[in-house]
Amino acid sequence: METADIAEPGEGEVLLKMAAGGICGSDLHYYQDGGFGPVRVREPIIPGHEASGYVAALGPNVSGLAVGALVAVNPSQPCGHCRFCREDLSIHCLNMRFMGSAMRLPHVQGMFRNWLIVPASQCFPAGSLAGADEAACAEPLAVCLHAVAQAGDLSGKHVLVTGAGPIGVLLVATARHAGAETIVVSDLADAALERAMAMGATKALNVRLDPMALAPFEAEKGRFDVAFECSAAEPALRSTIATVRPRGLIVQVGVTGDIALPLNALVGKELRLVGSQRFDAEFARAVDLIATRHIDVRPIISHAFPLDEAVRAFEQAGDRSAACKVQLTYLP
Repeated sequence: METADIAEPGEGEVLLKMAAGGICGSDLHYYQDGGFGPVRVREPIIPGHEASGYVAALGPNVSGLAVGALVAVNPSQPCGHCRFCREDLSIHCLNMRFMGSAMRLPHVQGMFRNWLIVPASQCFPAGSLAGADEAACAEPLAVCLHAVAQAGDLSGKHVLVTGAGPIGVLLVATARHAGAETIVVSDLADAALERAMAMGATKALNVRLDPMALAPFEAEKGRFDVAFECSAAEPALRSTIATVRPRGLIVQVGVTGDIALPLNALVGKELRLVGSQRFDAEFARAVDLIATRHIDVRPIISHAFPLDEAVRAFEQAGDRSAACKVQLTYLP
């Protein structure tokens, strides 16, 4: 833990008294492994990109926010000037600064701190119905909304979700909200699958206890219309290719290094395999869905620790047998 002076918000900025922050898989990879894939921690970094806080002070020329309001903080900071920003594809900004990310050097500092100054444009009012812990789930929910947008209309569709971590179970809730008829979820842990059922899954399969649990869905070239692959495990991706029907869609959400793919099956079934990363305008919608509890994120929040017990929090987050979304809470 380090201490620093609290500055005053500048033009267009707000000072937030932070309330809750969720530990993401990337934060956990930084803690456990020093990074993931080509992204490595090369200098001290404050992690945290899933957070909420209360407005403590407004800088000059800030409107639409009130002191005391609960807000969710969008961690994306696109430049607004590069070719992709000009093409309305700011999600692919060439100069993107994403809070709590080690992708760039110097690293972009994150939100696991008591006080934070951010541009007012990154703050989205979360209302008074949902708590600060729920508002801090806006970022992962936005990831799921973006993934579902990649799939198009899910009304009446049969959906597979592989991997029931926080993103997987939120994808279940998002697919249910989007009108999916059936949602089958696979994972290696019963606790994760129980949360998936609580979030709207119609069937949960433990593929550690029964490696052939998905085999019946391979019949007649596959049963699922859409699959969301959230585990980044090669066996899971192979299962999605085997169980998605011809001309079906696989949305790859989980990330990892290089893996082998059964290209003959992908080609032979004319499957579409698309990636989905982060989010764009979906963040505002995620905050609204949480604020109104049209999507109730409370079942995924499994543990909360005060900021000065961050090490315990990260250790708990690494135990998938018990943890889902572990959050840090901040000093009053």
